[in-house]
Amino acid sequence: MGVFQNNLLAGAAAAASSGAAGFYDHQIEQSCRFDVANTSHLVRTLGTPTNTDKFSMSVWVKRGAAKSGAINYFSGFSSSSDYGAIGFTTYGSSGSDGFEFWDYPSSQINLVTTAQFRDFSGWYQFVILGDSGQSTSSDRVKIYVNGTLQTAFDNNTYPSSGFNFGLNTSGNKIYAGSAGSTANASYLHLDGYLADFVFIDGTTYAISDFGETKNGVWIPKDPSGLTFGNNGFYLKFENASDLGNDSSGNNNDLTASGLGADHQVLDSPTFGS
Repeated sequence: MGVFQNNLLAGAAAAASSGAAGFYDHQIEQSCRFDVANTSHLVRTLGTPTNTDKFSMSVWVKRGAAKSGAINYFSGFSSSSDYGAIGFTTYGSSGSDGFEFWDYPSSQINLVTTAQFRDFSGWYQFVILGDSGQSTSSDRVKIYVNGTLQTAFDNNTYPSSGFNFGLNTSGNKIYAGSAGSTANASYLHLDGYLADFVFIDGTTYAISDFGETKNGVWIPKDPSGLTFGNNGFYLKFENASDLGNDSSGNNNDLTASGLGADHQVLDSPTFGS
């Protein structure tokens, strides 16, 4: 991902010359640091969804220290009968840092990119758009990284028509910074940073609603004007004493575990640029 890092540096230079506020229309003021040692995560039990076959998720991620052979999930969901995960995986045949989105045990979704994400100094924006009502299977889940649609996968199992995403099923628990419980920390938890975490229930938005290219740099857009649906939330991590606070207007706060005030940090996709 050297091109992205070069673009990030170019964007920083452009912002420095015109002022950060002039370059970034949407400022991200801070991020939240998650670490395996504390099994840091945020969790919420989902209520009745607006629609179980459509969702949008957007989050900026900066990876922490490399962990040989370890899986780094930054979101997930779980119940007694189904669970899934979103993040970096060792399971791709191309290497140990592909992006994965899976839903198990139904195995209706198993996507692992051939692209590897090994930049530990820059930020990535991951956007996942789900709409199982689409007639073409590959249109039912779309994954974008820094605005680029991912089309090459080691595993490419897409959901069936009308599939109810576990990520938005009533009674399931949805996580940020983890794929599940505190067990097996190296397998389930993120070592890194999350910023501007958006989950939208019942609407599949376009990638252009979450970011845009400016002077050759992929930068964030303000998602606050979007419709979040019943279960939707927007984590800005702006309150160090309440890192799970939902800023969408829904009051769908997530409960923090292993996250103290010192886990709010100034590092962000727009900070210092």
